Amino acid sequence: MSFDNLCKLLSEKHPVNFASWVLGTAQTSVKVLKTELSIEPIRADYVTFLQLKGRILHLEFQTKLESTPPLPLRMLDYWVRLYRLYRLPITQVVVLLLPPAPETIIETAFSVETTRHEYRVICMWEENPELFLNDPALLPLAPLTATTQPQTLLQQVVERVNQLQPEQQPEISAYTQILAGLKYKKDLIRQLFREGMMRESVIYQEILEEGEQRGEQRGEQRERSLILRQLTRRVGELPQQLLERIETLSLEQLENLGEALLDFQAQADLEAWFSALH
Repeated sequence: MSFDNLCKLLSEKHPVNFASWVLGTAQTSVKVLKTELSIEPIRADYVTFLQLKGRILHLEFQTKLESTPPLPLRMLDYWVRLYRLYRLPITQVVVLLLPPAPETIIETAFSVETTRHEYRVICMWEENPELFLNDPALLPLAPLTATTQPQTLLQQVVERVNQLQPEQQPEISAYTQILAGLKYKKDLIRQLFREGMMRESVIYQEILEEGEQRGEQRGEQRERSLILRQLTRRVGELPQQLLERIETLSLEQLENLGEALLDFQAQADLEAWFSALH
C-alpha cells in the first residue's frame, strides 16, 4: 500500500476527524462520497471526497509535488467535475506529507490569463503534533508533524499507541509505523515500537509486579505461565514437546523469549528460536 493510499484509507475510515482537522472546526455530519466522477480521472489519484453540511470537501494526499499533469491543473479539474455533479461549494485541501526540495515553490492556485482557481495546502512538517497525538484517528500522521527533536516525538507517538484500547492498537500501530517510514529509519522505528510494546505489555507489567511482591521463584513461575498464554494466543496450542522445552528455560531465557514472541506468527517461529539457542 502506498503512503498516499494509506492516508486515503484513514480519512475514509475517520471522515469526521479528518474534516475537523483540515477545516479547523468541529464537524458532526460527514459522509464519504463513493460516487465516481462523470468522466475519466486525469490520473490515478488517491483522493477523498467528503460531503459536509452544504459543502463538499476534497482531500488529496501527496508525498511529493511533482506530477503529470501539474497539481494546480488537477485541482481545477476536480473542482469543475465536483461542482458540476453536486452544485455545492467545494473546499479543496492538499496535504503534503513531506517537505519538497529547498527553494521549491509550493503553489496554491491555478492561474492562466483570466482564469484563477485557489486551493489550500497543509504541510505536515509545520503542523502542531499535539492534535495528532491526542486523536487516535490522526495518530498515524503524528510522526510527520513539526518537531526539533524527531526521536523524542517518535517516542511520544509510541507511548500514545501503547495507551490505546487493545482492539485499536494493532491496526493503528501498523499504520503509524508505515507512515513513520517516510521520515525515520526502519531500524529506529522497529526498536522504539518493540521497546514500547514490552514496557506496556501485560506480560512485562505482571512479571515486574510478581517479582517484587513474591520473590524471584514465584516471579519465574508467573512469567512462564504468562509467556505460555501469550504464545498460545499468537501461534495456537503448543504440542507437548514444545511445552516441555519451555519448562527447561532459565529466567534469562524466558525474558528473551518474552521479547522475541512479539514477532512470532507461527509455531515455526518458536521452533526457530529454540534452534538459535544452540
